[in-house]
Formats: sequence, structure tokens, C-alpha cells
Amino acid sequence: MNFLNLAKTNAPLLKELEDAASRVIRSGCYLHGPETKAFEEELAMQCGSKYAIGVSNGLDALRLIIRGYIETGRLRPGDAVMVAANTYIATVMPVTEFGLVPIFVEPDADTMNFNWEEASRILAENDDSQFPLNIRCALITHLYGTPCWDSTVADMMRSRGMIIVEDNAQAIGAEASEEGFNGVSHTGNLADAAAFSFYPTKNIGALGDAGAVTTNDPVLADAVKALANYGTDRRYHNIYAGFNCRLDEIQAAMLRIKLRHMGEETRRRREIAEIYSREINNPIVELPAIFPDMIQVWHQYVVRVPEGLRDNMRNYLMEHGIQTDVHYPSPPYMQPCYVEDYAPEAETLSVRLSNSCISLPIANLTSENAVEVSEIINKFRS
Repeated sequence: MNFLNLAKTNAPLLKELEDAASRVIRSGCYLHGPETKAFEEELAMQCGSKYAIGVSNGLDALRLIIRGYIETGRLRPGDAVMVAANTYIATVMPVTEFGLVPIFVEPDADTMNFNWEEASRILAENDDSQFPLNIRCALITHLYGTPCWDSTVADMMRSRGMIIVEDNAQAIGAEASEEGFNGVSHTGNLADAAAFSFYPTKNIGALGDAGAVTTNDPVLADAVKALANYGTDRRYHNIYAGFNCRLDEIQAAMLRIKLRHMGEETRRRREIAEIYSREINNPIVELPAIFPDMIQVWHQYVVRVPEGLRDNMRNYLMEHGIQTDVHYPSPPYMQPCYVEDYAPEAETLSVRLSNSCISLPIANLTSENAVEVSEIINKFRS
């Protein structure tokens, strides 16, 4: 049983995807065309935002947001940014790239998301510090498809003048239990701005690389649009030293089709997650929490086993024909490029999670597959 088979994922949509690709090829318009404009409108409608800007990938979406806030004066090099300690490294890279200082916030043990209470504690301690950091932003990750939002702490951050940015790479279609700043509960429009990834393995995946930025802020939207196209506000007029981060028409056309079928994909993943959560009863396996007041979209279904048993369990599952993965085997601050500057002195929850997490297959599975995987897991003995 493959962990993920993209050909199988795309097979039900093959005719629609081929027709869309043919339409773009025949049009002769491959950048800045009607497919991108329509996709941006449809994505904005999906999450209820005023603006959506298609870009080259999820990392560039975050880069454009951070750089956009720098160009518009909301952030300055040297400012500090709170970021989840157990996210993928791409969440952190734009922070350090533009001279900002990451403050790693340990996860909540139940959600595995950015811990809002811990962030509040860090802010209070920073206020009392003799040499306080200028904490100007929180970059939250909706990890594995579970919404990450706390309106009380978020409102407190906003009252301090902080920006909140969502890394929504894994949670398109998810809904939090509370409304965000913009009066909706959809991830991607809870905070000041959001970055999306449409890497092929995502719930809504392109047939290549793609991403997007959403926001209700017209000033940021204009900055992101310009920065993504060499910093131009009109042809041959560069107001910024920008990037080449454009979304191409073929990928926009692919994503328009995927977006139309997003509800089906979300329902299927939620059904598989419910089966796993109902059928897996091995006492050494800790299951991810299901939150009835949220819509979780289950980009990954991540279980935890005691440290030291993960390789044994993964090998056992592989012997039974079941592929698994690990998201992620190391926190970003333990990577060689960051460890010297940011590694904590004591053991952390994010490290313990990285040593105990196993991602079970969830894409492409049938209900029968999920029951079979559960039965095999239940027979595992340490």
C-alpha cells in the first residue's frame, strides 16, 4: 500500500486536467492570463478573502508576505518573529532570509500546533526582560490540516501591533472553532495574511509547483503582486528589487479543477481519519486528536509511538506492504543551517515529537484499506 500515489490521485480528474492543459496550450497565453485571474478569484471566494495572488510555490508565498511587510514598513530587519518549533523548515527560511529573528514556540501537545499559551508567556517574559526583543509578528502553521487559532491571544497580539501570518500549506479547506480577524473561520483568512502551497503532494496539488498569498489588506496585496513580478507596478517600472515568482497558466488551470473537487477530497480524508481513530486500539499508539468543533482536513494522519519504537513499527508495517513517512524527523532549529544559532539547551516537546511521529497513508485509501491498516497496527507488539 503506497503512502501516496499521485497518478492514482489525479486519475479521476484526468479528462478534465487534459482538457484544461489543452485549452491553455491552444490559447497561446502562458503567463498573466485568464486562468490565473480566475483561479485567484476562486481561491479568494473559497476562503472569503478580498485578495488572492497566485505565485510560484509555498516558500515564495511566505517570502513575498514577509518582504511585502518590510517594503510597506510593517517589519524591519532585526524584528523578531514567533514561529512554530515543529514546522517544516520552509516556514522559517523567509524569516532569517530577510534579517528577522525567529523565536521558536513549542507545540501544544494535543493539537501539535503552535502553542498560543506558550506564545503569550514568551511575550510576557520579553516585556520584563532587560534586553527585550522587538517581537512584531507571529507566523502560525496549521500543521497536518488542523486549524491553529486562539482568538483571545490573537486579539492580544493585534492590540500590541503585531502581525499574524498563516502558513496554510497543509490546511486548505479547514475551519477553526472561532472566527478570525476577518469574520470567518476558514484557514487562509483568519489573520492578516496567509501563504498556500500547492506542491503536488498537498490536498489540492498542482502538476508541478505553485502557491498563493491571500489577504484583506490592499497595501500588502499590491506589494506582493509587484514583488512577485520583478517588483513592477507596470511594465518596465520597478518600484522594488523584486523576484520572479509568477504562477503560470497551466498550473492555474490545473488548480481550478482541483479546487472544484476540494470538498470531495476533504470528505474522503475525514472519513479515513475517522476510521483510523475508531479502529486503531493498540495501547502503544497515540492517535491524533479529533476536534468536533473544527473542520480538520487531514493533510497527514500522524500517530505517535514511544521513542525508540518508531523504526521497528515502520519496518513492521513495510513488511506488511504498508508505506509510512515521518513529518518531520527533525525540528528546523536542529538542521545544520540553524543548529548553531537556535538549538535549545534542554530537550523540547518538538524534539520528542520528531522522534516519535509516524504518518500513516491517508491519500488514495478506501475505507477497506483503512480498516486493514488499523488491524495490522493493532497486532504490532514492541
